[in-house]
Amino acid sequence: MTSAFADHRFGGILRQACHFGEWLQGRMGADGPVVLVTLRPDGVFLRARRRASSRLSVKTPHMPAGFPVPLQVLRRFLSDLNLPLTGAYHLHPAFPPGLGTGASTAALVAIARLAGYCGPPALLARACVAAEGASDPLMFNHPDRLIWSSREGKVLTQGPALPRAHLLGGFFGPPLQTRATDSAYDDISDLAAAWQRARNLADCAAIARDSATRCLSRRGPPDDPTAQLARDLGALGWSASHSGAARALIFAPGEVPRHAAARMREAGLRNVRPLFTGDGQQGVGKHA
Repeated sequence: MTSAFADHRFGGILRQACHFGEWLQGRMGADGPVVLVTLRPDGVFLRARRRASSRLSVKTPHMPAGFPVPLQVLRRFLSDLNLPLTGAYHLHPAFPPGLGTGASTAALVAIARLAGYCGPPALLARACVAAEGASDPLMFNHPDRLIWSSREGKVLTQGPALPRAHLLGGFFGPPLQTRATDSAYDDISDLAAAWQRARNLADCAAIARDSATRCLSRRGPPDDPTAQLARDLGALGWSASHSGAARALIFAPGEVPRHAAARMREAGLRNVRPLFTGDGQQGVGKHA
């Protein structure tokens, strides 16, 4: 398992990768843990900077108070990782929290990295879970190759590298705060097994569609237009944040219809944009 981080530094600014909902999410068995495969597109990231200060502080313009966690929880998070309880952190997420883009986990990972953390990602994951109750696997270099137990902060199994995909992403519905005690998810053990057997983008898109459909049937909203948009626009499938507003239509590279973004906006999705994900020519079924 790699211990590298999906972030980059430019002129003192750290860019930490976020995600955009999930390929699949649910329970591994009727009473099993909540698991997911995150969808991580290129270019969706949180920007962060740390300035020297004898006091610990976090500034997040246009974000709710206490983002990513209350200051006392952040102190415990840094202490758990043996990091200094000092520094003035400035965080700029790509999107507000509650939309299904992993903003809070990305913020914690960025703070840890800026504070000097260089240890294994598994230890950082446990600290994130202790701080926020659940975690996305954004501390790993290839988070979308993992079947991830989000409330336990651990990798259940290493999945396949994903083929290149073109997405049209947007948001439908209000922001929703993720609750670590929320277990109202369908059993997706069959989809997790199918994910391990997937051989191409069409397989992955179909599994994402089935997982999102189960989630929306159980959790709503009932007027979500994404499934119909996918059918009307000839998408291979579609994905959703299973506890947020992020939605994405999944297309083969170069196959996004010209009018698709306009159709999504007309249907009520906001902030519609092209996104890209996957590992180029590396096909599904070739494990890292």
